[in-house]
Amino acid sequence: MCIGVSKLPKFRHAQLVSFVGGEGIVKSYKPESGNWTYLIEMALGLEPDFGRVGAETMLFLNEADLRTA
Repeated sequence: MCIGVSKLPKFRHAQLVSFVGGEGIVKSYKPESGNWTYLIEMALGLEPDFGRVGAETMLFLNEADLRTA
């Protein structure tokens, strides 16, 4: 028996999406617990005086949290 996501992902790789807090580009997506989870990369702003810490512009969001930009 195969248990998985019964629907196709709503957003595609490299698509611009919006969410509460900003906009970003879909870098990847995967099925997780019956839903799609997306890795979103936000645009980098100006580099702060103290430099970049790491991947502060990438976040995982569920499909329900995203909208087309």
